[in-house]
Amino acid sequence: MGDTSVKKVEARHSPRGEMGQKYLVSGIRVSMRLWEDEKPGEPAPAVTRDYETVGYVLKGRAELHLEGQVLLLNAGDSWLVPRGASHTYKILETFSAIEATSPPATVHGRDEEASKPARA
Repeated sequence: MGDTSVKKVEARHSPRGEMGQKYLVSGIRVSMRLWEDEKPGEPAPAVTRDYETVGYVLKGRAELHLEGQVLLLNAGDSWLVPRGASHTYKILETFSAIEATSPPATVHGRDEEASKPARA
């Protein structure tokens, strides 16, 4: 028999990560997080992560700097950051988005390790 767990997470009770993200539901192979009302500013140093990220823009605008490319993200757009890709975001207009990560970003401190700048 496969995994039969059922989970519900209320966003108002979700823990926040050190980068401001709100952790939502997490399964064995995928997890979700919410970025709410991120303010415009300069991008952080580029990072690499040991998980794949897909996202969907709820509102606002941002630039995704990914492996030498710059992608403009607007409300209604979705994106993919492959595992191990060097990337950062620059918020242009107050920004909210949902991301899913696989494997889950919350496992074994992956987010904390990922906040370190990418190696040259």
